[in-house]
Amino acid sequence: MGGLDTAELEAMIEEATVDAYNEDEQLTGLFTMLEEYLCLPLTTTVLGVEVTVDGLDLTPDGRIVALCSRGGMRQSIGMLELPLPSPAPEGAEWFEAYRHWTG
Repeated sequence: MGGLDTAELEAMIEEATVDAYNEDEQLTGLFTMLEEYLCLPLTTTVLGVEVTVDGLDLTPDGRIVALCSRGGMRQSIGMLELPLPSPAPEGAEWFEAYRHWTG
């Protein structure tokens, strides 16, 4: 990743948060874009173990988490801690915009 410059990321954030009045609503706007555009499920590696990201969730404490599974186990991992696979999946630019927004 890293293909978008700051102006492009800020334009995407503006698109996602155009009707948002506060930080919670901005977060919800970004979550909606991630949920809509990030191609799921995707496979990535966390601590040397391959996991499948089946979905996304918005936590009560205001974080976007990836719902990860491996075998019969499930774990939520914060999107800011989640390494995306290479090549990046379709919609990964929204992940980059979320990271920029959290700055």
